[in-house]
Amino acid sequence: MSTLTSEVAAGFDVEKVRADFPVLKQTVHGKPLVYLDSAATAQKPQAVIDAIRKFYEVDCANIHRGVHELSQRSTAAYEETRAKTRRFLNSRSKSELIFTRGATEGVNLVATAWGRKNVKEGDEIVISALEHHSNIVPWQMLCEEKGARLRVIPMNERGELLLEEYQKLLNPRTKMVAVAHVSNALGTINPVREMIEMAHRNGSLTLIDGAQAAPHMKVDVQALDADFYAFSGHKVCGPTGIGILYGKTKLLNAMPPYQGGGDMIRTVTFEKTTYNDLPYKFEAGTPNIAGGIGLGAALDYLTNIGMERIAAYEHELLLYGAERLSRIPGLRIVGTAKEKAAVLSFVMEGIHPHDIGTVLDRQGIAVRTGHHCAQPVMDWFGIPATTRASLAFYNTMGEIDALAAGIQKVKELFS
Repeated sequence: MSTLTSEVAAGFDVEKVRADFPVLKQTVHGKPLVYLDSAATAQKPQAVIDAIRKFYEVDCANIHRGVHELSQRSTAAYEETRAKTRRFLNSRSKSELIFTRGATEGVNLVATAWGRKNVKEGDEIVISALEHHSNIVPWQMLCEEKGARLRVIPMNERGELLLEEYQKLLNPRTKMVAVAHVSNALGTINPVREMIEMAHRNGSLTLIDGAQAAPHMKVDVQALDADFYAFSGHKVCGPTGIGILYGKTKLLNAMPPYQGGGDMIRTVTFEKTTYNDLPYKFEAGTPNIAGGIGLGAALDYLTNIGMERIAAYEHELLLYGAERLSRIPGLRIVGTAKEKAAVLSFVMEGIHPHDIGTVLDRQGIAVRTGHHCAQPVMDWFGIPATTRASLAFYNTMGEIDALAAGIQKVKELFS
């Protein structure tokens, strides 16, 4: 880490940040909560909770079609989140941003609406060995339907993708490259800008699963030149059931609707339906209005802190955590990529991850155990599961010490 980045992290007031999160003030099993499961879902600051409550208490109405005051206020607040997201991702236009239920639906939307129109028998879709199931299964389903082939970029023992092998996979049949920006299971930060350039030189499109990147770093879709980019609201301290799919205007205009219903239409007769303009063509039915407004509050919150400051502080947490856990005999960190987000996945000799998670829970420490919806990653390492401590900007060095102490208790119980 550079000296400048360390200075940014040193000036980060984590206790001030923690005061914004009501959930962190509780005890679990009589112990102060140590929440280390942010890769599964991030906690919510009071500002997000207040925004959702205000919608239901004061402004609750359906959006877009109402002429009354409540509908107008709700519509303005909901659509303002699209403007906030445009700034958060640096997209060219608000119309390139589709509200979804999360990153999973974003991937499914592209695999369905773009894939069914453009993928033919014998074509190929390239994904990576690091993918979450949400960026595997939709492409498998498309390949099975179309007679296409799914190709997989291999990785090394550190959990880094092999770009030389990726280059070999690219060929005239490659229609789409769909990869995670950051691995949820290992924390690996993939070189997606370089991978997008390689795909584009080959004439292929790209989709980036940004669910684990958007909470931890500044994302600029124009600088990346991604064709599609998806992320989930609940990972960026927003509500569950809301997300964003970014897509380049030309591609979205050429795609058929994902679902049919209200709001995605311009005219409807029994003979013919014409579709709405972007982004509404892909937003059928009453949306998660409160979720959209809450997402806007979350993006405001992160932006006010500064994504660069968040990234710098979390990197310091990662370095401290990796060093602290590495000193524990019998513990092995899985995923040691040079470029990593704040994820510490590990196994312990002779102790199942589920047992580790259960004992840690009794100490008030919340971690995730299992395959993390990334079974192929576990299979590659020859393990059934890991214990995953995923860090966020509201965690402290002291909580990492508590994790290390909790792991020692696990060892004592199973020795």
